[in-house]
Amino acid sequence: MAPHRLNNRIALVTGASRGIGRATAIALACEGAHVLLLARKQKSLEPVDDAIKAGGGKASLIPLDLEDGQKIDALGPSLYERFGRLDIFVGNAGILGGLRPLAHIPSEIWERVLAVNVTANWRLIRTLDPLLRRSDAGRVIFVTSSRGAREGPAYWAPYSVSKAALETLAMTYANETADSAIKVNLVNPGATATSMRAEAYPGEDQTKLKTPEQVAEVIVRLAMPDDTETGQIVDV
Repeated sequence: MAPHRLNNRIALVTGASRGIGRATAIALACEGAHVLLLARKQKSLEPVDDAIKAGGGKASLIPLDLEDGQKIDALGPSLYERFGRLDIFVGNAGILGGLRPLAHIPSEIWERVLAVNVTANWRLIRTLDPLLRRSDAGRVIFVTSSRGAREGPAYWAPYSVSKAALETLAMTYANETADSAIKVNLVNPGATATSMRAEAYPGEDQTKLKTPEQVAEVIVRLAMPDDTETGQIVDV
């Protein structure tokens, strides 16, 4: 790959401390982007920051709990003060919430999964939209799952419902920004070696699955200014 295709671009990645988020953050930094690493705890972000800086990249840490709506709402104004715009937003953070029958899902689990996987992304769109509109090529990529609207598998209700809602949210934003410089797409990683996958499929041999780095390659492609597709779900 040609190096530094994202020089001087500002990118925000949620769930950046591990898995696909970590791999995406590092890949964006390798392309020259200044990556804003967002996850719940600063301590979990520090190794990612170290890896980026060891490769000559730039990163900033944003410890933020995606269940805290007020802090999400304040994120856009604070980024505006520092950077003036945002070029790339990767909405990767998500939680599984365990696997159980619909009738046995505790209300607090249901509410937490929807809060992190859906409501937080709506709040992020709302607070980041003015910044993305200041970019000459705003790119928004959400991470979805085949365990969403297209399957509705038994026992996966909180997660699958949240991903179905996320897809509708992203498509709505894509349609609303169709005549702008913002392009909005979703990536469905498929079976990938992550801790969430291990939670859902304990005992699975993850060496036979695709790596987060392979998924990150697709996300980085969609983040490029010259990639103008929008409103698509890209299966890896």
